[in-house]
Amino acid sequence: MRRALLIICILLSLPVIASDRSTTTALQRLDGILQNQEKFLAVRQQRIDSLRELYCAKPGPALLMQISEEYKGFNNDSAMAYLRLGAKTASGRESDGFRWRLAALMPLGGLFDQAIKTFQSIDTTKIEPQNLASYYDSGRQMYSYIGAFLKDYPATSREYNDKALEMQRRLLDVLTPHSLEHRFNLGEYFYLTGSNEKAKLLLEEVVESEPASSNMSARASNHLYNIYKESGDQSTAIYYLTLSAISDILSATREVASLQTLGNVVYASGDIGRAYSYLSAALEKAVTCGAPLRMVETAKGLPIIEHAHSSRLAANRRALNWVVAGVWVLLIIVLLTLFTLKREMSKMARLQESLRFANNAKEVYISQFLSLCSIYMDKLNQFCKLVTRKLAAGQSDELYRMAKSGKFVEEQTGEFYEVFDDAFLHIYPDFVEQVNGLLRPECRITLQSGEMLNTDLRILAFMRLGIEESPRIAQVLNYSLNTIYAYRNRLKSRALNRETFEADVMSINSQA
Repeated sequence: MRRALLIICILLSLPVIASDRSTTTALQRLDGILQNQEKFLAVRQQRIDSLRELYCAKPGPALLMQISEEYKGFNNDSAMAYLRLGAKTASGRESDGFRWRLAALMPLGGLFDQAIKTFQSIDTTKIEPQNLASYYDSGRQMYSYIGAFLKDYPATSREYNDKALEMQRRLLDVLTPHSLEHRFNLGEYFYLTGSNEKAKLLLEEVVESEPASSNMSARASNHLYNIYKESGDQSTAIYYLTLSAISDILSATREVASLQTLGNVVYASGDIGRAYSYLSAALEKAVTCGAPLRMVETAKGLPIIEHAHSSRLAANRRALNWVVAGVWVLLIIVLLTLFTLKREMSKMARLQESLRFANNAKEVYISQFLSLCSIYMDKLNQFCKLVTRKLAAGQSDELYRMAKSGKFVEEQTGEFYEVFDDAFLHIYPDFVEQVNGLLRPECRITLQSGEMLNTDLRILAFMRLGIEESPRIAQVLNYSLNTIYAYRNRLKSRALNRETFEADVMSINSQA
């Protein structure tokens, strides 16, 4: 009898132990998967490209539907574009199918009224029985999105959540009883109506049965997170939230709520590094997915975490001995310079790859940039020798003043401009004239004596080379981001056609 009781006690303690270990393991697995997320995104993109090729060869509503489904959660703007195309080109009942799926995605772009109007305009009496499940599920999704985004207005949010619940109740009526989809929706319905124990049994069964990369597994895991959180089992709650985030990444889903929530949860636990990583990834995914409201929600937590991260680093730096701190600051400057050079060399290597099959002028351009790197490395070597001599001579104050003056950076920036201007004009010798052709006569650019390009032209040159992002241009030209924005806006205001100016610059041809 004692032996039996001992076995029972051991068995009862196992879930808790497993849960703790699984949470740590799951977080480590998520970290590893995040590092390789580009592979999963590439696989999904390849599927989309294959479907698009098939559609180009033989257009049809079925392929349009498949493409939109592949884009959903991956690039919602594209998904809605294909759904709109389907609604426009398909006829009758097929068009309705595209429209109710379109309505389900519109709230992610803030189009609440348009989504409701589109969904309610569909004549439900004409929907074929086999399509009712899709219709009700789209309605559930649409109203759930709206309810979630209006959570700061409890009464309105509750109204839309009730409508979503009604859609799910109708969905359960048309799903095949005891099917996995029916069990999932029933579990979700139980959770939303407060029957957490019933919901937990069904949802755990779904997580165990479904592949880790399925959307159903991600949603079920997310609900289980909330259930265990409400019961006070924080460890198991985080475990299931991590599983949900893993499912989103494995399925290459960019519209991620779990990763965002997990970032806030680990931040509350003091894990600043993970929180910053998860929230940054969630924000990046929201941007590329075309989900502005998700992006706003994720961005709310980033300043807090960034501030906490900066404060912690500042506190650690203040704790250092002043003498040792002075030496380390100099070493950090050198290491940061090396890191910057390595990053620039990596960018230039990618530039070489893209220009490999270009004309001889472009090869000259690459070679001059490599020469610039060599100059930087040589000057860095000289700077290191200077640092060594000054430290050995006890002239740390003088060395500090030299580093603080910024003269070294200023000299290298000037040399970079000279090399870049010369190389770029080898490829686009008529660039200045062609740019002036896009500007109003009284606003055309006049170069000073000895100038090959000025700041305006360099910004446009980088855009012509494919570097269109203002942060990247600001980084290379050593300007602030606001300065770059100001230059770009001023150039647009001087253009003959403000709306197409940047596109016109991108169409400027090289001498090839």
